[in-house]
Amino acid sequence: MNNLLKQLEAAPSAQVKIGVTDIDGVLRTKYLHRKKVISALQDGIGFCNVIFGWDSQDTPYAHPIHDPGYADSHVSLRPETIRRIPWENGTPFLLADFADSDDPASAACPRSLLRRVVAQAANMGFTARFGPEYEWFVYRETPDSLVAKDFRNLQPLTPGMFGYSGLRTGMNADYFADLFGQLDRFGVELEGLHTETGPGVLEAAISHQPALEAADRAVLFKQGVRQISYRHGLLASFMAKPRTDLPGCGGHLHQSLWRDGKNAFHDEAGAHGMSDIFKHYLAGQLALLPNLLPLFAPTVNSYKRYVSGSWSATRCNWGIDNRTVALRVIPGGPKGSRLETRVPGSDANPYLAIAAALAAGLYGIKNKLPLNLPPVTGSAYEQNIGALLPNNLGAAAGAMEAEGPHHDLLGKGFTEHFIKTRHWEWQRYQAAVTDWELKRYLEII
Repeated sequence: MNNLLKQLEAAPSAQVKIGVTDIDGVLRTKYLHRKKVISALQDGIGFCNVIFGWDSQDTPYAHPIHDPGYADSHVSLRPETIRRIPWENGTPFLLADFADSDDPASAACPRSLLRRVVAQAANMGFTARFGPEYEWFVYRETPDSLVAKDFRNLQPLTPGMFGYSGLRTGMNADYFADLFGQLDRFGVELEGLHTETGPGVLEAAISHQPALEAADRAVLFKQGVRQISYRHGLLASFMAKPRTDLPGCGGHLHQSLWRDGKNAFHDEAGAHGMSDIFKHYLAGQLALLPNLLPLFAPTVNSYKRYVSGSWSATRCNWGIDNRTVALRVIPGGPKGSRLETRVPGSDANPYLAIAAALAAGLYGIKNKLPLNLPPVTGSAYEQNIGALLPNNLGAAAGAMEAEGPHHDLLGKGFTEHFIKTRHWEWQRYQAAVTDWELKRYLEII
């Protein structure tokens, strides 16, 4: 705490930014005077509970979470998350959550939810480590030009299909240097950064960390990429599938469990180097994935990724170092053995996606679920191994609403509220008349 107070007092200005992540993964922030923050570190602070009672467009849900008057709820600042924002002149930044509150808002808080799941892992003797990786599109646009163009005909950062390109990174070297360097100074270390296939598509891997820290860094990574892009006259989008003619953007999760300093997923004597714990963990995700899909694919657009040949899974399956399956087992030896959950898109809320993956895996371990499904070899798109995943948000929300072991996995309060928010999102979409419908039906039908 003393170190934190010194950092706040040494800041170049009196303002401090604090942030809370909402259901959709949007980081909701405000500036406070450092005197207010110092006081709040001891006693907490109020934050309007509307952040869990509205959607990504600030439209209140038809079902208020608990308080139709939208009062302030008690939020706790987390000293361990302190960092400086390089692109805001070194302004201090702190994350906050509702984990210490008896307020019903605590049940809806994504970061508080992940804290509870991490505690479950600790009670079982495990430390969960995650390494998220993200793909995203970059456009030579601004928020104003985006609106002026009605979100159409956007100019990508560079043209052409240039995956792993030295040419495209070289021609935008200052931008890539700022992404790598400023994110590092923001406490978000990248293991790698490169162009992906598609005009203006990039991918970055975030260094693996304990689960809560990994989720914090993922949220701040997405925020940081957007902010740094603005300062280069660019606009970054983590939408899952912005173009029909290109693959979508993944938000894959690399993960492993550790016990007594050793990787609990590795067993030299096991098939593919997999321990029994790894097999049970994998079986848990296979069992619950179809019912937890909205936590990995939370928007209407998320489901546009799940098509054959798109590098996204269409079935609940697994394989050894196979990028066409939902769950990719990577035999990396004592240090690198891990599971890659490839279902999440880059639009997923990092706290919720990591909480769902970890909770499902722990469920498999607790119940010693057998790994009965055979691994997929070759293209998963050409084989009918594993159950089909729900193909739209409405169906996925319905599957999550059904009775089953998944229903209480993350707590009744959170699950019921989250399901209602996904039905809300689907209903908003169903009420919309799209350009596709107008072009297809307006004149000829």
